[in-house]
Amino acid sequence: MSVMESSGQAQRFEVTVTGDEGTARIDRVLAARLPSLSRSRLKALILGGSVALKSEPSATVIRDPAYHVRPGDSITIDVPEAAPATPAGEDIALDIVHEDDDIIVINKPRGLVVHPANGHETGTLVNALIAHCGASLSGIGGVKRPGIVHRLDKDTTGLMVVAKNDLAHQSLTAQFADHGRTGPMQRGYLAFVWGVPNRSRGTVDAPIDRHPHAREKMAVRQGGREAVTHWEIRETFAGRDGKPVASLLSCQLETGRTHQIRVHLAHIGHPLLGDAVYGPHFKTKASQLGPEAQAALAALGRQALHAYLLALEHPRGGEFQRWEQALPADLTVLADSLSRAL
Repeated sequence: MSVMESSGQAQRFEVTVTGDEGTARIDRVLAARLPSLSRSRLKALILGGSVALKSEPSATVIRDPAYHVRPGDSITIDVPEAAPATPAGEDIALDIVHEDDDIIVINKPRGLVVHPANGHETGTLVNALIAHCGASLSGIGGVKRPGIVHRLDKDTTGLMVVAKNDLAHQSLTAQFADHGRTGPMQRGYLAFVWGVPNRSRGTVDAPIDRHPHAREKMAVRQGGREAVTHWEIRETFAGRDGKPVASLLSCQLETGRTHQIRVHLAHIGHPLLGDAVYGPHFKTKASQLGPEAQAALAALGRQALHAYLLALEHPRGGEFQRWEQALPADLTVLADSLSRAL
């Protein structure tokens, strides 16, 4: 094992697998060879794409901690410089829909990670909020998640509410835990999916847990956490042959699990357009779209999901408040092109 290069605290290690280690899991080999890095740190580096096999013409990134190495494999491990424990404010523009002394509602754009995490230590919504709100953010969520009471995936757009003080944080947390079962909370999404369900509306009631083999994914699994999604068809789209090929669904959440809508819609056979994680086997269906829609989908580069509706009881005074947000430009282009199938 050798340290190949170093920049400040950032380091690159190289490990060559020996005959005794051959066929062992990569995380176990690295843990034995790099005692300065914990197993959890190594796992995070692997999942984050910082571990690769040196090969020609280019290195192959290994993202599976259970990957089995072979004798002679040359592995590089890039350890980034340690990030500060407390996020700093950054001058990142926010699309503010509503703001008062207790809450701030934003329209989150695509590509914006909600809070610092492995591989996204800066440039997040939290960094933007710290700069905008200063010390007023609720600290209940911890130093890396101040004010955060719910999340949207990095490439999901739409409405999010953030607590600016502890009173608001406690109230919103309780409302999100209830998810409208007994209170006024509503969370609505617009989802462009492959195919058309065989009825106009329905409910997916299926537990969700980590995928048994791909830890970055979620899956419907017996014994997982309760997850309920209500859906309704808003519009259907025909392909080049005039037959239905896709549809626009409105979805309402009764629970808030990671990737819930993406997992549930894929589970019933209607994954989101553009979802490379939960709908990769549907990529060939793009050939059934008209040329304009094919171009719009190729340019989208993300799952076609937008949080268009948010309604809640204001933490101070209990006033019912409701916001709606129109589709962003990329999904508007997709919708228009799907409507013009031929």
